[in-house]
Amino acid sequence: MIVLPVPMVVALLLGFLFLRATLFSNTPRLLAALLLACACQSVTVSVVQYYGVSELRLLQPITASFIPALAWVAFLDGGIRSRRHATDLLHFLVPVGIACAIIAAPIVIDALLVVVFVGYGSAILVMLHRQGNDLAHARLASGHVPALVWRAIAIALIASAISDVCISLALSFGYDSAPGLILSIFSSIALLTIGFLSLSPDIASDPRDEIEDGPASSMGVMHPVPPISKASDDVPVADIMGQLETLIADKKLYLDPDLTLARLARRLGYPLKQVSTAINAATGENVSRYINKYRIEHACRELEAGQNITTAMLASGFNTKSNFNREFLRITGKTPSQWPQQPSSGSL
Repeated sequence: MIVLPVPMVVALLLGFLFLRATLFSNTPRLLAALLLACACQSVTVSVVQYYGVSELRLLQPITASFIPALAWVAFLDGGIRSRRHATDLLHFLVPVGIACAIIAAPIVIDALLVVVFVGYGSAILVMLHRQGNDLAHARLASGHVPALVWRAIAIALIASAISDVCISLALSFGYDSAPGLILSIFSSIALLTIGFLSLSPDIASDPRDEIEDGPASSMGVMHPVPPISKASDDVPVADIMGQLETLIADKKLYLDPDLTLARLARRLGYPLKQVSTAINAATGENVSRYINKYRIEHACRELEAGQNITTAMLASGFNTKSNFNREFLRITGKTPSQWPQQPSSGSL
């Protein structure tokens, strides 16, 4: 009977998920690359640690360093920025730096990897906090889930670094058999977590964010988006909210299940951060909660009119029951199945 080490099992699973993602879904390239990097690292760990191919030992830290760099660039691309920056490619010099360190000062490799993993993981957590969980290309119907997924990926990066520290401590105290166990449990779980979460549809950016295609374009006509031209150090909260409320009332943008902060900012002509800040200052809510309130109000009217839950959900801009049920309960204090029993004049 063939017995495979845990890292190889993880590699095969991640490899299968990568093939399925690239062949049968629209997974963004950077997230697919992150998944592939985790699979390749699991293969490398398995071959070096369990099959004794010591020639690849120097390759292991180089392949490992691709993972946090890819995670960070994918996070920026799908969560923070409205457009990709050429300077993002500089992050892929990290593996080059690790390769140079292997040649010049191999003794510092372990410390460098810890710094890289903890640094990028911490940077994601800090950026999420600064953004108030408002991610540029995350579908607003998903609520807090995209931020939660990225937070889990960041924690997995930091956990991977902690496992490297544990390996170094174990070796320094003479526990020569400990590295294999630590790699099998902690490192493999971290890689599996990062790879699996990278497939989450809630963090996949929509390529249509490059153009404006809200409900007003329901006939399939795509219109070019005007460039953002109102950048300013001061956030004009009253102006943004006035335009936003008019736009929502006239165009009913909240009915678009693929509405994102990036698309909303383009419609308004203001930078992402200013729109997010204005909504937070005026309502005390983040962008997704602000938009989802309109969606739930619409769903309540649909339910009161006699529509079933699934029809009301889809008609109100939600495409998954889990997100719909969560937001409905948060806003109304009731589940969707309880709402039709309320008086038809009920309001939020």
